[in-house]
Amino acid sequence: MIRHECGLFGIYGHEDAARLTYFGLYAQQHRGQESAGIVTWDGGAMYEYKGMGLVPDVFSEAALGTLSGNTAIGHVRYSTTGRSHMRNAQPFVAHFRGQDIAVAHNGNLVNTAELREELESDGSIFSTTNDTEVFMHLLARALRTKTLVEAVRDTCSRVRGAYCLLVMSGNTLVAVRDPHGFHPLALGRLDNSPVFASETCAFDLMEADYERSIAPGEMYIVDEQGERSEQLHGPLPDKPRQCIFELVYFARPDSFVFGEQVYQCRKQMGWQLAHESTPDVDFIMPFPDSGVYSAVGFAQCAELPYEHAMIRNHYVGRTFIQPTQSMRNFGVRVKINPVRSMIEGKKICIVDDSIVRGTTMRTRVKKLRELGAKEVHIRISCPPVKFPCYYGIDFASRGELIAASLDLPEIVRELDVDSLHYLSIDGLLRSVMHSDSYCLACFNGDYPVPCREAGKHRLEQPCAAVNS
Repeated sequence: MIRHECGLFGIYGHEDAARLTYFGLYAQQHRGQESAGIVTWDGGAMYEYKGMGLVPDVFSEAALGTLSGNTAIGHVRYSTTGRSHMRNAQPFVAHFRGQDIAVAHNGNLVNTAELREELESDGSIFSTTNDTEVFMHLLARALRTKTLVEAVRDTCSRVRGAYCLLVMSGNTLVAVRDPHGFHPLALGRLDNSPVFASETCAFDLMEADYERSIAPGEMYIVDEQGERSEQLHGPLPDKPRQCIFELVYFARPDSFVFGEQVYQCRKQMGWQLAHESTPDVDFIMPFPDSGVYSAVGFAQCAELPYEHAMIRNHYVGRTFIQPTQSMRNFGVRVKINPVRSMIEGKKICIVDDSIVRGTTMRTRVKKLRELGAKEVHIRISCPPVKFPCYYGIDFASRGELIAASLDLPEIVRELDVDSLHYLSIDGLLRSVMHSDSYCLACFNGDYPVPCREAGKHRLEQPCAAVNS
């Protein structure tokens, strides 16, 4: 299973700021389920409330009532840097020379270790294990001699990697996207108030109007003087390097991300996949919910029946009572269960969005075999994931990625399937409009922002091609 990134939401100058931020986070719950937090500003003081768990579990009516003010930022977290612990929950709040500062961050910095070592050598003390606190320390140092906007720009010049940021202090809110534009950050408007979110589905819930994406390398500033756009220091890269996995897997299908409608992209990925390899089967089926939209496109292109032979239990929470050791594979069965009469004696093509370690797919194929499936074919609507991500997505280490260590015939044997085909990189890029603006490092090892770990993988020989 691929872990999600984090989700951001911010709003400036609205009387229902805290409650709207709650709904903005709720709409983006898929981006992080470990913790949730909201920080507000009422013109004189900052208020914060954070907790571990899902948004509706963290925030009650009483909790929202403590969050006074008409400006707010919020965060849902999955930890890509730092352990799952309450002290790592965001937004991160600091008090410096009588000034309250709050920062919410989506992404991953690749030079955190070097910066942290430098800061600790100069006497900084850290209370968390996440890279956002490194940003906060740098920001506080810059604020000794600079305004908030200048300090944010200066701090961004020191960090490398992926970051979307919401920074709030006093009557100023700053939204920032890194120069490569790895992750999405959208600008909208509700009752004349500017709103920011990782995904536009947050705007839809509250009927805010989507205006545009924050551009790579842009700082969008809102304060008492109004709204303005400025650029970070230095030249921008020749072209953005946006995370293609937002369109493959992470983003909600009803979101508009990187100028693309996610639903249509996923359907087109399935369509391209069917063009590349359609097996002789009785029907196409997805594993809900991640494979549904590419499976629709695949079935339409292949002119084959589309069936839901696996049913998802939508009421399974994250913390159900754990089974005993003897109840093996319980975690898979409690979430998805087969329709037995659809499987026996049938030739089935499973369409899914990705295979990372292969353990979940192996378990599901085994179940289909036990139920009497005549043939099981797998089609994956993205290329094989061979390389880790260092920009905010929790892929496994390379040693755990099944496509990094096994070639196609070996993966077929490992999963016990009759055939397997991954969408080619070319087919993936034909499925999107802005094909030259995406990061493909997890497929080809071409890392846009170098780091020590990425450099090691560049020296390794890639495994055999999986599309034959």
